[in-house]
Amino acid sequence: MKNVTIYSTATCGFCKMLKSYLSDKGVKYEVKMADEDQAIAKELYEKSGQLGVPFTIIEEDGKEELILGFDRQKIDAALAL
Repeated sequence: MKNVTIYSTATCGFCKMLKSYLSDKGVKYEVKMADEDQAIAKELYEKSGQLGVPFTIIEEDGKEELILGFDRQKIDAALAL
């Protein structure tokens, strides 16, 4: 099973669209709010090299697919949707 983590902020419109899209597809995900916790913002920067959101990590068997933005094609491919 693939683990999906989304780095998000409260004011990010594309984040809301991404979460709605995944929910509609029945995909479970964890949300980390980078604007509510400095440690999460630091973690986001360390993983992505920037602070842009949404930043999605799709992990399976130790391999990570990193996706910046609401890139539907990459998300669909990584999740086999």
